[in-house]
Amino acid sequence: MAKVIAGMTMSLDGYINDKEGSPSRLYQDMQELLESSMMKEAIKNTGAVVMGRKAFEMADDPDLYAENYEFQVPIFVLCSTPPKQHPKENEQLTFTFVTEGIEKAVAGAKEAAGEKEVLVLAGAETVQSCIKAGLADELEIDVMPVLLNGKKRLFENLGDTPIELHKLQVREVGERTSIRYRVVKK
Repeated sequence: MAKVIAGMTMSLDGYINDKEGSPSRLYQDMQELLESSMMKEAIKNTGAVVMGRKAFEMADDPDLYAENYEFQVPIFVLCSTPPKQHPKENEQLTFTFVTEGIEKAVAGAKEAAGEKEVLVLAGAETVQSCIKAGLADELEIDVMPVLLNGKKRLFENLGDTPIELHKLQVREVGERTSIRYRVVKK
């Protein structure tokens, strides 16, 4: 069954955006990242993606996912209501809008991914929900060398129970440090 990897990029002080809500400082190296062996490996190993509605809507035109998104796999979007117009799809990239919560989204993504990995990307609430529900097998956190003192932290709202992690790998791409952890399940 598919392994679930949750994560995203944050500043050294744990923020996913600046005070205005923009994540742009965290992705100034996007072209370098897309060309890296780390990203090529992630693309090869990914069978499905779970993202939140806000992350989905960050695209100026959601129809462009079918042509431009690096992960050409089934995408499961957590939302309270699906968009009025279903975005363009292709043979590999399809959209499923899930209104029943993170458990249902991850279950659908795992089924679609088969033996490949499920990435839970883009959106602090989505990543937090996945961690709190005990669905994440691993965390992959990219840290950028900036102190944003921003609007939203990646690891807020996880509850009072400590979560044990085991470091698996540390890689660097340009300014970015990527750390992968296995979530120790009790």
